[in-house]
Amino acid sequence: MDERDLAFAGVAGQAELVRSGEVSPRELVELCLRRIERIDPRLNAFRTVYAERALAEADQAEARRRDGQERPLLGVPVAIKDNTDVAGDVTTHGTNAYGEPARRDGEVVRRARAAGAIVIGKTHVSELCMWPFVESATWGVTRNPWNTDHAPGGSSGGSAAAVAAGLVPAALASDGAGSIRFPAAFCGLFGLKPQRGRISTAPLPEHWHGLTVYGWLARSVADTALLLDSTAGPAEGDAVSPDPPARPFAEAAAASPGKLRVAVSFAVPPGVLATIDDEVRRGVEDVAETLRSLGHEVRERDPDYGLIFLNTVVRYLRGIHDDAGTLAHPERLERRTQGMARIGGLIAPAAVARARAQEAAQAARLNSVFDDNDVLLTPMTTAGAPEIGRWEGRGALWTVNGAARLCAFGGPWNATGQPAAVVPAGTGAGGLPRSAQLVAPPGEEGRLLSLAAQLEAQRGWLDQRPPLA
Repeated sequence: MDERDLAFAGVAGQAELVRSGEVSPRELVELCLRRIERIDPRLNAFRTVYAERALAEADQAEARRRDGQERPLLGVPVAIKDNTDVAGDVTTHGTNAYGEPARRDGEVVRRARAAGAIVIGKTHVSELCMWPFVESATWGVTRNPWNTDHAPGGSSGGSAAAVAAGLVPAALASDGAGSIRFPAAFCGLFGLKPQRGRISTAPLPEHWHGLTVYGWLARSVADTALLLDSTAGPAEGDAVSPDPPARPFAEAAAASPGKLRVAVSFAVPPGVLATIDDEVRRGVEDVAETLRSLGHEVRERDPDYGLIFLNTVVRYLRGIHDDAGTLAHPERLERRTQGMARIGGLIAPAAVARARAQEAAQAARLNSVFDDNDVLLTPMTTAGAPEIGRWEGRGALWTVNGAARLCAFGGPWNATGQPAAVVPAGTGAGGLPRSAQLVAPPGEEGRLLSLAAQLEAQRGWLDQRPPLA
């Protein structure tokens, strides 16, 4: 197999090649290391690469294969977002304020390793995972492989850039107000925000007062389902543990969704002054038309967002303040980040408690759209990937207002905790990817995986690769 094709074979494809003995784990790791060395200087996706450790783990994986051990991710290299602990390395959270190296892997990393994955390095994030871009004085600028004058999104921008460019087949991400889905939208990837608690956030019981979930960035729906099956499940101390799925996520991704009722909406959630760019609208309309051609019933219907945006903002801002207080050297945070932490400190714990108490009623109001619809289709962003440096030198309030206008459609579904996914929708101006968001009722990741896999087969986004790949 051609090296480039092997790099883009995906998680399931690479795992099968290892399982059959056609490719060794060491060959996969060496391929990733070569591509990182050649391509990443132009992207800056990786904060650190564990070359020697990954090669040693590859040899261990090969020994397990020869011993007949079955693990779903055996020998497959993955990257980890740098807000998640990897034993022996610092967790920077995109800052220069970090302390000692982690003593043990975070739970999701432990599970990925237990499933056979090889951790090849850690990817860049925005400071405290706040922004839809990854640019800092400490770690530099992370760029989009589709057009390096533009951002790959954030906060999981390094993970998205690495996967889109074929440096690794998948990378861990997290989503507190859209940070799996924004990078997926800007980098032409499939990005699923699972149900809250589906993947444990241990050692933290929860993060950002229940907004944050873990997930994986990959190119294919099947890869995402396999990764989710391999790393989902509760851990001791989790604040929330949803009911297990009715069937494995990989089975859901391989199954027909049947005929679904799809509500399509371009209504911007109240509280955000934003308009939707024509390129974004065309992408969503293209997906809607594909769904019609597949036999689904697609009709316009706006959800009743109510005050869910305010609920999100309260928890987001206080979460930033709380995170800043956990760092070993908060005085090293950038001035804009310190400003955000101060703003978050103005949110009293009682206000957060009220927001949490109001969540169920607000979620029920918003989810009434599913009384007569199975899936909701919306934009993910109001515009395409922002230019590098758009918010350089700007203060906290200016930046958060600009980010909110760009990212209006993400946060509501973090406040409700239910699954939402981004699917690619072709490319637009400047060769930048377009996207659309699919939202399902609580606990229905399987429905999203099944529908997204159908769209993937019809629209063929796996055939699209960025120029810098």
